[in-house]
Amino acid sequence: MRAFVFKLVTATLEQLVQEGTLPDEVLPLLLRGGLDFKVERPREKSHGDFSTNAALVLARMARMKPRDLAQKILDALPLEQDGETRCEIAGPGFINFYLSPARLRQLIPEILSQRDTYGHSRLGEGKRVLVEFVSANPTGPMHVGHGRGAVTGDAIARLLSAVGFHVEREYYINDAGNQVDVLGRSVLYRYREIRGLPAVKPPSYYPGEYVTEIAAALNNQDQDLWLTASEPFGQPLDENTLPTPPKEVVDFTIARVIEDIRKDLEILGIQFDHWFSERTLHQEGGIDRVLAHLVEKNLIYQGVLERPKGGDVDSSDETDLRLQTLFRATEFGDDADRSLKKADGSYTYFAADIAYHFDKAKRGYDLLVDVWGADHGGYVKRVQAALEAMTGRKDLLDVVLTQMVNLTQGGKQVRMSKRAGTFVTLREVLEETGADAVRFWFLTRSSGAGLDFDLDLAKAKTNDNPVFYVQYAHARVYSLFAKLKERSLSEGEGDLSRLVAPEELDLIRLLGVFPEVVESAALSREPHRLTYYLLELAAVFHGYYNNYRILDEDPELRGARLSLIRAAGQVIANGLTLMGVSAPVSM
Repeated sequence: MRAFVFKLVTATLEQLVQEGTLPDEVLPLLLRGGLDFKVERPREKSHGDFSTNAALVLARMARMKPRDLAQKILDALPLEQDGETRCEIAGPGFINFYLSPARLRQLIPEILSQRDTYGHSRLGEGKRVLVEFVSANPTGPMHVGHGRGAVTGDAIARLLSAVGFHVEREYYINDAGNQVDVLGRSVLYRYREIRGLPAVKPPSYYPGEYVTEIAAALNNQDQDLWLTASEPFGQPLDENTLPTPPKEVVDFTIARVIEDIRKDLEILGIQFDHWFSERTLHQEGGIDRVLAHLVEKNLIYQGVLERPKGGDVDSSDETDLRLQTLFRATEFGDDADRSLKKADGSYTYFAADIAYHFDKAKRGYDLLVDVWGADHGGYVKRVQAALEAMTGRKDLLDVVLTQMVNLTQGGKQVRMSKRAGTFVTLREVLEETGADAVRFWFLTRSSGAGLDFDLDLAKAKTNDNPVFYVQYAHARVYSLFAKLKERSLSEGEGDLSRLVAPEELDLIRLLGVFPEVVESAALSREPHRLTYYLLELAAVFHGYYNNYRILDEDPELRGARLSLIRAAGQVIANGLTLMGVSAPVSM
């Protein structure tokens, strides 16, 4: 419906150019989309269905007062084509549109004909987007925070696809560095225990039953092959005498963890187009090439790492006052220069991050979207600065941050997991509540806001449970048609002009908002907007369903209302699909 009004205004402006009311230079701007006038929904219902600021934007070019130009536009609008649609001038020169019931009702057959594509558009025009999300370190099971990032990233990818972008999904495997060595040593320690040998826990290790499970699998596969490698764990060790675990043990361990992560993602209905290994950046010289490129641009130098004003230091040791290799990040908007190579010659995590994002940029994407945990917020500016330095583009990378999830059950916070040792795993929550509940609840608030997940409520079959409330609305559509069949009633084509009740017109208006919600949620990377919309739509639908005995009406009115009900069900199903949530036909 907004597109209808936008085309109406555009056609009128073109006519005013031809008549000489507007200068000729307006026309090429209209054709290129260079005029920044908008057609939006007013906040106040009394101000109409839509409002445009076209007269305010063009007043200076037309050398007219905004209200005078608004009157010219109003006089030229071809409203006779639409009958009862009316317009009026408001404020300093806005034009408010009040769509006729006849025009509103035209939306019902549009929805029913477009079916599962209603709400989709070609806004992205096939531009390539890479959405990188989850990317949890392969050092243990996914926790609920990872799950929120997974659901958020997948929903963003679905929304971008729906508005015409060509989207690919990528998981970045952090399989290099000290963290994987710690995991390998943890497995060898547990492996030694399983073999019945004296074992001393290393100073740093990963707790949890999953480490024992991996060690048991290693033992079953290789038997005593790693006894020599595990010998150091028979005596006390300190951080300076820790052994380097064999590559084969580390590879086996990472593969088991990644397999576990894949299973969690499959339960959530999430698949990736690419799994990118950080190791390849080290093995194939990707980091070296990036540093050489920055040297050519005179963007790195030898210096001492300084603490920025915000107190956020790099992964280098802040007490190390020796010379390090620093990137001139402050030249690109960061608040401090960043270390790429420490004084001991080892690369920082940031160096690998630059190489990885430069690799993504070289693959030819028009936009990179990263979904990170909120604890990585301090990394956003530096990675964007590095990408700008490498590619010359400021707008290439968009980062979405997700806050942690607070789990509650029985009114108390749930903190611990037996299997993980230190946190509740995503698998445990999925088994407790199901994938639909997890996906919907994770999208009930902005990703940048903390989220309370009530495990008891997420399982409840009541209207207080948001996912049940929306899914039940969809199921009621199908139950109504089942009752129609049971009573041997005809659906009929119906007479849509019989839909005149305020509740019906309000429901149609809300169905018309759906494409705008999809577009705004996609472009803002805020999938929770879709959740808010579905909850509002479900509330309006339930109210309408409860207030009318639809099957008892005369055939023409019954058929019209059934068409409206079917259209509402289609929009609910489309919205749930974009969230990755099922739309059940019975509950």
